[in-house]
Amino acid sequence: MRRICTFLLIALVALGLASANEKLMDASVLDATAPDRYNVTLETTKGDVVIAVDRTLAPIGADRFYNLVKNGFFDGCRFFRVVPNFVVQFGLNGSPAVNAVWREARIQDEPVKATNARGTLTFAKASQPNTRTTQMFINLVDNANLDRQGFSPFGQIVSGMEFVDGIFAGYGGSPRQDLIISKGNAYLESEFPRLDFIKKAVITPHEK
Repeated sequence: MRRICTFLLIALVALGLASANEKLMDASVLDATAPDRYNVTLETTKGDVVIAVDRTLAPIGADRFYNLVKNGFFDGCRFFRVVPNFVVQFGLNGSPAVNAVWREARIQDEPVKATNARGTLTFAKASQPNTRTTQMFINLVDNANLDRQGFSPFGQIVSGMEFVDGIFAGYGGSPRQDLIISKGNAYLESEFPRLDFIKKAVITPHEK
């Protein structure tokens, strides 16, 4: 009986993951407009981190984040790049198939309306214009130099920054992004097993 229950539990988990992945396989349909203000709770391996998002700062980025969270994109995502006294980066999915879809789903750049202060959330991008997709970072310190480079924050951590400070930093920037994209969490779990990660990300009402 115990074996049957275990099998059913595994099957239900697998079904849930498959359903989540299915929703993420067409980036073009995940285009809902986010509320002007909303909170996101990242349930991480270190503790819960609450982010307050202000859509007026960067509406395109806030909408993208909202749709990704709402559809389970960040569940299981590793904090794969941690540079002490700079940033913690995440936003590559554990599924290579999902990464293949979203790596081309670029969004336009936006004016910088807030500084990259400690605890702010900002999309990562390449040096070329309009290359934001799903990767983002949390500023560990005040990084005003990023303002001039066009990195536009859209959220601020309001609870749990101590957990962000405690995210495992021993691998630095060693995990290769190309291999995360092509192999997903299988690569990270095998080569970088101590990485902290997001167990689940959920949208919660904005608290005034």
